[in-house]
Amino acid sequence: MKYTEEHEWLRVEGDLVVVGITEHASEQLGDVVFVELPEAGTEVTKDEEVCVIESVKAASDILAPLDGEIVEVNEPLVDEPGKVNEDPLEGAWFFKMKASDLSQMDDYMDENEYKDFIG
Repeated sequence: MKYTEEHEWLRVEGDLVVVGITEHASEQLGDVVFVELPEAGTEVTKDEEVCVIESVKAASDILAPLDGEIVEVNEPLVDEPGKVNEDPLEGAWFFKMKASDLSQMDDYMDENEYKDFIG
């Protein structure tokens, strides 16, 4: 897995990249009460806003970590946004994308670097 400075995680599954937020981010947000997901089929550019998360504390944007196309979204999060707090690293992924250039992931942190970053 790779991690961004915006506290997103990226996991490669076959030719897709799965994107969610880290446990640290979900703890900082507090109880998530609303999630707005992108439409599947949307072309995105790295650092473009693609999701909105609202919690009891704040609203936060999820940025596209890579250039590419959103191919699947985790629809159950819309009805159950609390899953982001319960299972941020597995069940509460936000979207899957087909990256135009996987080498963009080289810019991101590995787990140890991320732990140092939030440490």
